[in-house]
Amino acid sequence: MDLKIKQRAALSTYFFLTGLCFATWASRIPTIKTFFNFNEAELGTVLLAMPISSIIGLPISGWIISKFNSRKPIIISFLFFSFSLILIGYSTTPTLLITAICVFSFGMRILNIAMNTQSITLQKKFKKKIVSSFHGLWSTGGLIGVGFSTIMVKMDVSIANHLLLISLFSLIIAFIAFLYLIKDDKSITGNKLIFGKPDPFIFYLGILIFFAALCEGGMFDWSGVYFKEVIKEEVFTYGYLSFMTCMALSRFFSDKLMDAIGMPKTYILSAILIAIGISTAIFFPSFWPSLFGFCLVGIGTAPIFPMTFILAGTSNKYSPGMAISIISTYAIVGMLIGPPLIGYLAHALGLKSAFFIFVFAGLSFIPISKMLFIYKNKMS
Repeated sequence: MDLKIKQRAALSTYFFLTGLCFATWASRIPTIKTFFNFNEAELGTVLLAMPISSIIGLPISGWIISKFNSRKPIIISFLFFSFSLILIGYSTTPTLLITAICVFSFGMRILNIAMNTQSITLQKKFKKKIVSSFHGLWSTGGLIGVGFSTIMVKMDVSIANHLLLISLFSLIIAFIAFLYLIKDDKSITGNKLIFGKPDPFIFYLGILIFFAALCEGGMFDWSGVYFKEVIKEEVFTYGYLSFMTCMALSRFFSDKLMDAIGMPKTYILSAILIAIGISTAIFFPSFWPSLFGFCLVGIGTAPIFPMTFILAGTSNKYSPGMAISIISTYAIVGMLIGPPLIGYLAHALGLKSAFFIFVFAGLSFIPISKMLFIYKNKMS
């Protein structure tokens, strides 16, 4: 087998496993809410642990990118990521839970930056775009994670045993895939974070990622709660499952969509689909309309992250790793503000009203992407 094919398969495995582990955690949030008897505001506060710990990891992730290849950070961060997932399942106090979530989030930050950096390097070995396919496998892992979680919930399997099983499986596969990752992808230039006036190109990409993280992260954290408390569906993972299914399938076609209609129109299409999907779930809060609405949101959010990471890899100022690290910080801020904000608004106004935040975030892709491409055209 060609070396680049092996490298693509190995990296694909890590994207898949990361999606599997993250979806396993996210799909059991309603279980955690019930176990600790959190209200929406309290759950929102607990969820703050993820973005805060990721922001703390910003200088560390920047240092790692400037000093090492992406291969070792991938495996080391995956170890922290997997073991903290086990700890989340066995947490019996809020303090232990928050500690586990912080480690989980910190490991995931390093892991995501390292994986996406390697994906940009690997893209250079292929003529056709392949970056979206990695994100498609992340979503596929998430889809399988939610599907398996649905089975675990139906069988009344404890969250501790569920998360332990997923973690051990992921660690075994991760060590095998590690052998075939790219070994030398450190950039020679553009590895230093430059303080001062923000680079407009990176700034626009960051704002796009911010709203994408608000939409995607909010759906990860609150779709299950929405189906449980608004739709009154006992198997609350159905909403999350429909969202992840459509996002996963769509990401495998995102590269072709970008080639067919171009990135500017893809951003606009995504915005429209997200707005229509969320509005459907809000105005028709019953099972089938909400399921359909969440599907549209999955299709709409699918291209945003891979498309924006591809653009980040074209930066004239930063290396791909550093550019991804910077715009990932905007994503973290989106996760910092989004899920807790939904929680506070839901506590004050109700969960349906709180979901209008996603409509606003989705429609924001239209003006911001227009400004991005106007600037990009001026600089070319």
